[in-house]
Amino acid sequence: MADEVVLLDFWLSMFGMRVRIALAEKGIKYEYKEQDIFNKSPLLLEMNPIHKKIPVLIHNGKPVCESLIIVQYIDEVWNDKSPLLPSDPYQRAHARFWADFVDKKVYEVSRKLWATKGEELEVGKKEFFEIYKILEGELGDKPYFGGETFGFVDLSLITFYSWFHVYEVFGNINIEAECPKIIAWAKRCLQKETVANSLADQKKVYEAVGQLRKMRGLE
Repeated sequence: MADEVVLLDFWLSMFGMRVRIALAEKGIKYEYKEQDIFNKSPLLLEMNPIHKKIPVLIHNGKPVCESLIIVQYIDEVWNDKSPLLPSDPYQRAHARFWADFVDKKVYEVSRKLWATKGEELEVGKKEFFEIYKILEGELGDKPYFGGETFGFVDLSLITFYSWFHVYEVFGNINIEAECPKIIAWAKRCLQKETVANSLADQKKVYEAVGQLRKMRGLE
């Protein structure tokens, strides 16, 4: 029996993009179901009753939630090609640590650059570069965070690149001037079709976030 794979997602979500990249890396055919995050579908509420959030991967009728957990699930189930996590237990733990760092630190600080103003925005800008400089230190002179090949940490972070134009315009910053290694790394990642075809267009993200800012009274 062929696997039935469905992805409940929202095009703008950097978390959903992670899953799209993982599925593309593995060459998995799936049905994409765009969700309205402001008016949640009965299917989404049924498949993720705890968090009620996208992305949700439904594999043969069974839901898997939370993007990094979904990516690890994909890597374990479809383990015949393009491994995303290292086989060595220590290296695997190391990759999970840095992906967790991205989840805990990068999202919150990035949000401050478009969803706040005044003093909070200024603090957010300082924190943003502090966190990205830590990531540059971990990347070092390696092509990718795991070494020579694109992997779990790269996949966890690269989806934020779709929002870099948003951060630069609304945060009034220049990411390349402060973190050139991150931009060079992002451009390497984008040379992979699986990444380039899975990321949302920066200008479209910017337009959508502009509407969000108006709704929040920030414009």
